Amino acid sequence: MTPLVVIRPEPGNAATLAAARAAGIEAHGYPLFAVAPRSWEVPQPDRFDALLLGSANVLRHAGAGLTALRGLPVYAVGDATAEAARAAGFTIATAGSGGLQAVLGELDAGHKRLLRLAGDERIALTPPPGVSIEERVVYASEARAMPPDLAELLREPAIVALHSALAAQHLSDQCVRNGIRRAPLRLAALGPRIAAAAGDGWGEVAVAAFASDHALLALARQMCQDPWPRGRTTK
Repeated sequence: MTPLVVIRPEPGNAATLAAARAAGIEAHGYPLFAVAPRSWEVPQPDRFDALLLGSANVLRHAGAGLTALRGLPVYAVGDATAEAARAAGFTIATAGSGGLQAVLGELDAGHKRLLRLAGDERIALTPPPGVSIEERVVYASEARAMPPDLAELLREPAIVALHSALAAQHLSDQCVRNGIRRAPLRLAALGPRIAAAAGDGWGEVAVAAFASDHALLALARQMCQDPWPRGRTTK
């Protein structure tokens, strides 16, 4: 079985690693990012009808400023973010499954003014007619150099799970810096934008059927069992 390498930051790295191993995948975790809080100004809550959250990192790193916003219902990108929001005292309006843009299609009619709390690396959103989105950056992902043992692992065929466009770009840069050939490496990307950010020259770049860790691991498991891609759609 071809090994899977997970490079997302903690605590997501450990969660993906555990789920991968539970699915019978030979998986290795090497966080190439560390998430850190950013200073931000908390707006007046009465200017908004709801919060839009694209990551549980918001709840981990936004700090005391969240307290003033607890009266606002939350539209969360997925179940993990929704669970973190509930644990922080928020009420969940919707927990999506296909990315934040899809969540915007499930807005309550009375929720026209949204406050988006996000990281510095985020996708642009197109709000529905009559809906406004104001953003605050509350955390950032800081890239780390590839450790020597990961560089050695990637000199042999492997599959790398990519959870963000930033991760795809950083992996590409680190392969160049460490003289690692791309052709023996295959990438499992959470979405098309992430796959595009990886660039060219990889053995395969495949995209998960849905923007969820479960779907990404299902793809990775299939790739790990295949000695080489056979008929799978790539970017």
